[in-house]
Amino acid sequence: MNYAEIKPYDIANGEGVRVSLFVSGCRRHCKGCFNAVAWDFGYGRPFTTETQEYLLEKLSPHYIAGLTLLGGDPFEPENQRALLPFVRCVREKFPEKDIWCYTGYTYEGGGIAEQEVQTECTRELVSLLDVLVDGRFQEERKDIRLKFRGSSNQRVIDVKRSLERGSIVLRLT
Repeated sequence: MNYAEIKPYDIANGEGVRVSLFVSGCRRHCKGCFNAVAWDFGYGRPFTTETQEYLLEKLSPHYIAGLTLLGGDPFEPENQRALLPFVRCVREKFPEKDIWCYTGYTYEGGGIAEQEVQTECTRELVSLLDVLVDGRFQEERKDIRLKFRGSSNQRVIDVKRSLERGSIVLRLT
């Protein structure tokens, strides 16, 4: 997996000060995407052990609220397989920090609805998240007043509560 960018102090992609990892690779190609350069799976730099160590270091200060995964799309199959071990490590090292993820795919029943991205990693990766912002960006539904999402069709989902209840619980933002 490659990544397009790392923001060590991000306040736009989740609550609080966050470390954000923008992965490379997305097959959705939403019209008006803010990060179309990251559609290319080969764009950016390789996601190496050194990259992961850097991210863990940046996550360590007490004022960092958590990690955000976005892209590209973290739920492309190639990206899921690379991210799962890293997200497990983040959960283990920083259980008090939350993990947000943005995807153009759709949350459903504890996983992702679209069959083309189902892997052996999907359900576990979803289960390790606290918040999932799902759904394609739709330019005709763009609304800059929305918090943590670009278009009104996208949902900010409380993953933990959704898994507990067995139905989607939206996070109030």
